Amino acid sequence: MDARENLLQIVSGITGTPEGAYNIRENAGLGGRRSTRHIVITGKEDKPGIDIHIKSDCRGETCFIPAIITHEDVHDLVYNDFYVEDGAVVTIVAGCGVHNDGCGSSEHNGIHRFFVGADADVKYVEKHIGTGGGSGKRIINPRTYIELGKGSTLTMETTQIEGVDSTVRESEAILGEGAKLIIKEKIMTSGQQYAETRFKVDMNGDECAAHLVSRSVAKGDSSQKFVSVLNGNAKCTGHSECDAIIMENGKVTSLPEVTANSTDAMLIHEAAIGKIAGEQIVKLMTLGLSENEAEEQIIRGFLK
Repeated sequence: MDARENLLQIVSGITGTPEGAYNIRENAGLGGRRSTRHIVITGKEDKPGIDIHIKSDCRGETCFIPAIITHEDVHDLVYNDFYVEDGAVVTIVAGCGVHNDGCGSSEHNGIHRFFVGADADVKYVEKHIGTGGGSGKRIINPRTYIELGKGSTLTMETTQIEGVDSTVRESEAILGEGAKLIIKEKIMTSGQQYAETRFKVDMNGDECAAHLVSRSVAKGDSSQKFVSVLNGNAKCTGHSECDAIIMENGKVTSLPEVTANSTDAMLIHEAAIGKIAGEQIVKLMTLGLSENEAEEQIIRGFLK
């Protein structure tokens, strides 16, 4: 399996030509595209990127939009806009993989905007990975802007578990009446890697809700930073949670912020950072695992 096939399979589960709608971005260019009756993908004319129009009668289709880089010295910037009509139900599988066997850095910067109509239900899955044996950096910087209409739901599941030297992940959302935003991220860093996450959510509509959860592991000499800002501007509920495990010389900073601008806003933030408990390792070692195997098992369960 070559680097292209390997990255596509890891970040999006694609083997061969995917069924349904898809847009594959490869080394800052177009690697393939197809629209369907309910999901129409068109290229932008004024800048790199695509517009994805998801029609109201879409029910449970999946749209694939992975981006991959397989060479050194590639510096990609793309703008993707999603327009989801009222009542649509769709899963969007994104993700980015950077393979670098050279000395020059390669990076992907993706700017995604979501405009979600009333009562629509969107699931967005994004996986990031870096591979290759070169000394060149593997950099991925995603930015996401979200507007949720009345009664709509957006669930984001983001994963970065290996190989990315530097990432800054920014997400900003505006929630309308009864809208619901769920973001669950998993990150693991090692070596000299750096990962930063920034969430900002303005809860403007009555009965809207936001639930942000970050789980991360910092190994080696890597460092991470988690920033979450929840603004309760109406009768709403908001919850921000950061759980992190530090190993060796890893460092994690968590900066949760909640602001209630309405007496009916209910906001909670939680942060927990620490090492793996020794008794957990001892318990697994009594079952026949080595210390390293016990640590790997605990991390796997934590990031599941």
